[in-house]
Amino acid sequence: MAGHSKFKNIMHRKGAQDKKRSAMFSKLSREITVAAKMGMADPDMNPRLRLAVNAAKAQSMPKDNIQRAIDKATQAGGEDYEEIRYEGFGPGGVALIVEALTDNRNRTATNVRTAFSKNGGNLGASGAVSHGFDRLGLITYPASAGSADKVFEAALEAGAEDVSSSDDEHEIWTALDALHEVTKALEPVLGEPESAKLAWKPQTMVDVDEGAAQSLFKLIDVLDDDDDVQTVWGNYEVSDELMEKLG
Repeated sequence: MAGHSKFKNIMHRKGAQDKKRSAMFSKLSREITVAAKMGMADPDMNPRLRLAVNAAKAQSMPKDNIQRAIDKATQAGGEDYEEIRYEGFGPGGVALIVEALTDNRNRTATNVRTAFSKNGGNLGASGAVSHGFDRLGLITYPASAGSADKVFEAALEAGAEDVSSSDDEHEIWTALDALHEVTKALEPVLGEPESAKLAWKPQTMVDVDEGAAQSLFKLIDVLDDDDDVQTVWGNYEVSDELMEKLG
């Protein structure tokens, strides 16, 4: 349980989503609605809904928007979303997992397939790359939450499986079914996390050079821009120098 992680590179470049706040709110709302529909509409009684609401709060989503998304789950004739996972390879041989919530499976499949084919990727069959990832819980805190030692001890006490700290943030990994409990145990010590979600953690990383990184980030941006796509995970690692160069 230690070591510096570049996991922040795996999801999205920092700041990319700041420019897409309305689109982000839409995706957060969709997750809240699905979570509320799958369980109870009370975050205290529904772990997935609680995590979705916390994620929305962490992005400064207004309370009214959050409540509206919860209410939508109980309305007759509301949209029915299904969870779909797509797997494939991006530029540089990077493995990608795309998680979507959609009310039109054909539309989403077409959009994801087109994004891959037009940006140097190949969409594979289900299970094509997920065997190279572990399905875990991921809790993130800003560096200001405490020293690496403090966070490490708190995470260990709370039952986490792994911790990595960098200059920017602390990443706390949990077993799949322990995410909710570990999050609750950490809050009295470290406060509300920046995020707490189910994640795909790569077992091995792929170093990406400048050419492949440019194409890869373009592919991820196109996927991110799709309303149905919730999260894009990958096993790529890009050096800090190259990340700065690419902006």
